[in-house]
Amino acid sequence: MPSNSARTVRIAIVGGGIGGLFCALSIHHHCSAAGVPLEVDVYEQASQYKEIGAGVGIGVNAARLLHKLNIGDRLNAIAGHRNGVWIRFSRFDNSEDICTLPVDDDQTVRQAPCARSDFLDLLREVVEERGAATLHTKKAFKHVEDQEDTVRLSFADGTTATADMLIGCDGIHSSVRDSFVVDKSVFSGQIAYRGVIPIASLQNWPFKTYSVAWLAKHRHLLVFPIARNTQLNIVAFVTKSASEAAGIKESWTSSCDRRDVLIDFDGFDEPARQVLSLLPDQPSKWKLNDREPLDRWHYMSGKVVLLGDAAHAMLPHLGAGAGQAIEDGWVLGRALSEHLSSATRSPYFTSLESTAQLYQTVRLPRAQKTQRTARAAGNTYEMQAEDMLDKSFEECIPMMAERTKERMKWVWEEDLDAAYERVRDLEASS
Repeated sequence: MPSNSARTVRIAIVGGGIGGLFCALSIHHHCSAAGVPLEVDVYEQASQYKEIGAGVGIGVNAARLLHKLNIGDRLNAIAGHRNGVWIRFSRFDNSEDICTLPVDDDQTVRQAPCARSDFLDLLREVVEERGAATLHTKKAFKHVEDQEDTVRLSFADGTTATADMLIGCDGIHSSVRDSFVVDKSVFSGQIAYRGVIPIASLQNWPFKTYSVAWLAKHRHLLVFPIARNTQLNIVAFVTKSASEAAGIKESWTSSCDRRDVLIDFDGFDEPARQVLSLLPDQPSKWKLNDREPLDRWHYMSGKVVLLGDAAHAMLPHLGAGAGQAIEDGWVLGRALSEHLSSATRSPYFTSLESTAQLYQTVRLPRAQKTQRTARAAGNTYEMQAEDMLDKSFEECIPMMAERTKERMKWVWEEDLDAAYERVRDLEASS
């Protein structure tokens, strides 16, 4: 792909979830500002653009980027409000406070816990309003061929498409990644039950916030408000052996009987039991698999790039997976716009491959740190960290509180543009 091309550049994005649609918006935003003629196509394998799942946490780091796209007010309008509390960590047996982590959610740029469907609808609407991409459905990606200056995509329906660049945003089971990497999942040791209930159905709620986690040995229950505080998102985690989890799918579409949840959370305090008793008759039951860090995110001389879960699938214990995909999209959009417009003299922009490497150099260390920290957080919440295994619940409580208080600061407070410019300009000056 020539860096000063007068012709229209064609970008193919495989995957129409949060990462794919935000990536399309970011590329459109940055390249339009740089005067780069561009055509973006998003290929989604489903018959419609729809999120499966319940709630998603959009942290301050990701929300800041949505505000830079001038859609922050619309994000806030669909979000829940935590009343100044990121999470109130409570004992499982009597709901006494272990530690409460504050968050300033009265700011314009703030935490935005949303229903996944609402957030995806927002991104899709903005893509369509701005003409940022052409959205395709029923396009299951099969394979990609290198054609020197371009790539050719093949789909399950027998059709093909040609693009200057393919961005794989197709999630934890990425078919794009599978074209280049043998990447087997590893059972994390946990399963999760998920569901959503109306907040109006709660009786005698004892906390000032709806963002609460009850912690026990081998189990923890997390709830937080979504959809303008009309709904409560519920995720109930349980440590299981590999044999106990053998029949459970790594999928939000698998379900179980509500009695399974109540049995696994026997002994929890009344507010927690009330939440679980209000779950649907068939809540989802989800096997949490982990993946080893992937140290290469671009292939075919930079013409194929991975983004989001396709590049760095992570456990959900920081609520940072969507935010990391959004950060990927922002950095990739900036890098592509500068490469295509020759906006700077950085050596990174001499080729598409070096531009893809800039994206990876900026994003990989932070994404992989988030992966590691999410693992550690899950083990800490369930008191399964190595130095907690032989300790009692009472002995683990102060250890958990100390480790949790500082964990989120570095996730939320990153200045992504400054990090990008630091890496870009360091190479230019060396």
